[in-house]
Amino acid sequence: VPAGLADWDRWRDGHAETQAPPRRAAAMIYTSGTTGMPKGVRRMPMQPEQAAASERVGAITYGIKPREDQIVLINGPMYHSAPHSYGMMAFRNGCTIVLQPRFDAEELLALIERHRVTHIHMVPTMFVRLLRLPEAVRQRYDLSSLRFVVHGAAPCPPEVKRAMIDWWGPVINEYFGSTETGIPIWHSTEEALRKPGTVGRAIEGGIVKIFREDGSVCGANELGEIYMRQTAVPDFDYHGKAQARAEAGRDGLVSVGDVGYLDEDGYLFLCDRKRDMVISGGVNIYPAEIEGVLIGMRGVRDCAVFGIPDAEYGERLCACVEPEPGAQLSAAAVQAFLRERLANFKVPKEIKFLDALPREATGKIFKRKLRDPYWADTSLGSAGGA
Repeated sequence: VPAGLADWDRWRDGHAETQAPPRRAAAMIYTSGTTGMPKGVRRMPMQPEQAAASERVGAITYGIKPREDQIVLINGPMYHSAPHSYGMMAFRNGCTIVLQPRFDAEELLALIERHRVTHIHMVPTMFVRLLRLPEAVRQRYDLSSLRFVVHGAAPCPPEVKRAMIDWWGPVINEYFGSTETGIPIWHSTEEALRKPGTVGRAIEGGIVKIFREDGSVCGANELGEIYMRQTAVPDFDYHGKAQARAEAGRDGLVSVGDVGYLDEDGYLFLCDRKRDMVISGGVNIYPAEIEGVLIGMRGVRDCAVFGIPDAEYGERLCACVEPEPGAQLSAAAVQAFLRERLANFKVPKEIKFLDALPREATGKIFKRKLRDPYWADTSLGSAGGA
């Protein structure tokens, strides 16, 4: 035992035995802080009926079930809410857990084959990098053990999702939620093929509503701010930020600033983060749509689109692009690619190339670190908010 540390067995055996179950405490997870400052989400105590409901919801969203032989691969940091809850559920259900310390596309395929992995939690950026492996590499590994792959954390372009389904089969599932709300929204492969672009619809315990600016509820296919909650998880406070918690709530539901709509069948479609929306010359532009197209350009490893100050239009679009190693890209080529697929007013006027985009440990891009310098010397301040 290293100096200054205690031996686990001796520490444990120094306590009296007890048959009382351990108190089910909750971790205080901090929000990502990709668009604003991180906030600690402190949960209220979980009630017994919520604990049972939470396990049922987890079985739906993560596919992890009790008393089954499941081999779970985790490649995201477990101090973030989704990998944390995913890992804890796998642990509580006695799964074999394989840890990939850092995502590498080919190594992931090798781990699946070596350990006969059945379940994985992923994010769309991982899909993009897997799909860019040479065909010979993609076909080299046996992935037939996979039973349930779930992804979330960011929008997934429909063409990327379809390509993964074509490759891995009908094992791809998606959830939508947040550290604050839990997971109220989910859908399967079959639903993804039937409703391309959706992030799912409400499951057990899930509530979702779309509100107009005046507080009234939007109709079907009407764009507004998304408020939702998973009732299987307890309510929460922002640690030391009561005002921020009050501002996030409406009718018992919570918004984290996402904008979207519910279709006539109750399926949710995202447009973007409210704080990411760009208003240029009075026109609302949603950068997520542009990013979803640009990520499909050969040679683009990843990208971020945001608004920067413009004396005439208020804001104009800027795209920061992280090229694939060795790729030769130009601003003109990027703009030409986008003009073929988007309306001209959605094509960024400014294109920047960076060796690496700033990221947090989950792989999410710190968009505010790219955007804030442009707004630092303006009277408007940062468009990213706090």
